Amino acid sequence: MIELPKLPFADNALEPFISEETIQYHYYKHHATYVNKLNELIKGTKYDELSLSSIIRDSDGAVFNNAAQVFNHTFYWNSLTNESKTPSEKLLAKIEDDFGSLESLKEEFIKAGTTLFGSGWVWLVREAGGKLSLKQTQNADTPLSSNLVPLLVCDVWEHAYYIDYRNVRPKYLEEFWAYINWDFVSETYDKTDNDVFIGTEVCNDIHDPFCDILQSKVFY
Repeated sequence: MIELPKLPFADNALEPFISEETIQYHYYKHHATYVNKLNELIKGTKYDELSLSSIIRDSDGAVFNNAAQVFNHTFYWNSLTNESKTPSEKLLAKIEDDFGSLESLKEEFIKAGTTLFGSGWVWLVREAGGKLSLKQTQNADTPLSSNLVPLLVCDVWEHAYYIDYRNVRPKYLEEFWAYINWDFVSETYDKTDNDVFIGTEVCNDIHDPFCDILQSKVFY
C-alpha cells in the first residue's frame, strides 16, 4: 500500500510563493487522489509488493499515470523549502561543469518550464554517464521511465500555480527558484551517485536507490 507522505513544511510555510489555498487543493485533493486511486488499482496485483519507483518502471496505463503522479508530487514537495539553502560544494561544482554557473542553470530551467506545452514537469536530472541536464516531461511522465536520475522538479500543471499566478507561468518559475530545497537536491545527488536504475525488484537499495530516498527523513 502506498501512503500519502506528510508535507515537509506547514501548509502556509511557502507563502507568498505558494498560498495555503493552493496547498489545500494541490496536496490534500490532487496528490491525495492519485494515492487513493493507485492503491485502488494495485490492490491484489503484482504491484502490491513493489516500491513506488519499481511500479513506475514496470507499469503502463492508469497504474503508471497514478504511480508517476504520486512520485512526481512527492518529489516536488521535497524540492521546496522556506529556508535559505545553497547547493553542496560537490553538486555546485558539477552544476558549474555542466551549465557554466548556477545562474545559467536557473535561466535554462525557467526557459524549459516556460516553453513546455500544456501540463507537465521540468526536471534537473543526472544522465547515465553522470552529466546533469534538464528534462521536460508531459502530463504524468517521469525521468524514471527513461532511466534518468531526478534531482529537482517543478510542477507546471496549472493547478500548481493558477490560484496564485493565474496564467503567468514564468513568474511562478522565477519565484520557485528562491524556494528550492538544495539540501534535498544535494543529498539526492549523493545517494544516487553512480547507481544504475535496473529491474523492478521489491524495495532494495542496491537495485533501487530511490527506495532509500523515498523512505528517508530527507524525503519526508
